Amino acid sequence: MDEQDWYDDDPYVERPYVIVERREAGIGSFIIGLALGAGVALLLAPQSGEETRRAVARRARRAQEAAQGFVEDVSGTVADKFSQVRASVEERIDATFEAVDAKKRQVSNAVEAGRAAARQTRGELEHRIAERKAAYKDS
Repeated sequence: MDEQDWYDDDPYVERPYVIVERREAGIGSFIIGLALGAGVALLLAPQSGEETRRAVARRARRAQEAAQGFVEDVSGTVADKFSQVRASVEERIDATFEAVDAKKRQVSNAVEAGRAAARQTRGELEHRIAERKAAYKDS
């Protein structure tokens, strides 16, 4: 067994390792890269100062319009999602109130039915007691 085999088999020897982290690039990184690339391209382009300033202004307007369009799209999407969630929550609240009302009606009906049964049973019991008293007095 040579030294390399011993090194590979020893569980107590720390071996080097590599950590790979992945991260999704966002739209912000894309826009920054786009702006930097456009700026470098304009600076290195063989144009006069006036032409370069016009081109920079034109591209800045385009970038601003694109950013505004992006913000409008995102805000519209967020507003739509908020409206959907709000409607869903309102529907659930309404359904919960309806279920509570239905249960209240069921309990109220059950209580009333119990009272009616108790009244009827009391009346029958009083009638039997009266009959027994009458039969006891007659005997």
